[in-house]
Amino acid sequence: MSTEQITFLKGHGTENDFVIVPDPGNALDLPPAVVARLCDRRAGIGGDGLLHVVRSAAHPEAATMAAEAEWFMDYRNGDGSVAEMCGNGVRVFARYLQRAGLVEAGDLAVATRAGVRQVHIAKAPAAGGDGDITVGMGAALLPDGEVTVTVGERSWPARHVNMGNPHAVAFVEDLAHAGNLFTAPPVHPASAYPDGTNVEFVVDRAPGHVAMRVHERGSGETRSCGTGACAVMVAAARRDGVDPAVTGSPATYTVDLPGGRLLISEHPDGRIEMTGPAVIVAEGVIDPEWLATAFV
Repeated sequence: MSTEQITFLKGHGTENDFVIVPDPGNALDLPPAVVARLCDRRAGIGGDGLLHVVRSAAHPEAATMAAEAEWFMDYRNGDGSVAEMCGNGVRVFARYLQRAGLVEAGDLAVATRAGVRQVHIAKAPAAGGDGDITVGMGAALLPDGEVTVTVGERSWPARHVNMGNPHAVAFVEDLAHAGNLFTAPPVHPASAYPDGTNVEFVVDRAPGHVAMRVHERGSGETRSCGTGACAVMVAAARRDGVDPAVTGSPATYTVDLPGGRLLISEHPDGRIEMTGPAVIVAEGVIDPEWLATAFV
C-alpha cells in the first residue's frame, strides 16, 4: 500500500452506505484486507461496501467497455470480496462523478462487472437539494427450479431472480420473521447459488407497494439494496400476474426499505429502471500508517 495519503468520500443511497475511493488511473492496490479495514464500522471509516472509481480504460476488467463508458465502478463488498453489481452503489458513484465535476446532470454510462449501466441524473429541484438518480438495471433473469429460504424453524418458497447478481426473494407475513440477518439465511438447494446469494424478505403494503429487508452477500443486513429492490419488484409483479412483456405496458412498484424508498419500473422490453436519492456526506484523507495495519 502506498505511503501517500489517499482521498476518500462517504456517501449513501437510501442509507446503503459506501466508502468512495477515487483512483482514475487504477494506481491503488486494494486487496480484500484493505477494503474490509476501510469498511469496518468500529475500526475504520465504515460502509456496506467500497466504490473504487477508475477510468474504464485503466482497469483490465473494464477496458473492453471503455468506448461505451468512461468510468468503471470497481465495487467491493464490505468483507473485501468482489461483487458484480450494486444498484445503490451506481447512484452514489454517479453522484460522486457529478460532485467532482466529471459529469453534469443528464445521461451517462457507467461500466460495472455486470455490464454497462445507463444512468440519468435529474436536475436539482427548484426547492434545492439534489435531483434523484435513475439507473438502468438491465433485465432480470428468472432461473428455473424451486428454492427455499429458512430462518429458524420457518421456511418459505423463494423466487430465484438474477439482476447481474443473484437473489432469493421470499414473501413473508412479518419482516421480523427474517431474524437478525447478521448471517446468511440458509437457501436450499445450495447448488442454485454456488457463489452465495442475496436474500430478500418481503411483505405487502398495498397494491404495487411492498416493503423488504435484505441480507446482502458479503455484507450482512443492509439498510437498502438496489439490485435487491429490483429483484423484489420482478418477483412481486410475477406473483401478481403482471408481466410487461405480455401486457405491453410498463409496471412500477414502490419498494420501501429500512433506509428509504425506491421506485422500480419494468418495461415491456425487459428493461428495469430504479429511481432514488444519492447523497455524499463527507470527504477526507486516509492515514497511510493506519491503513498499513490491515496487513498486520
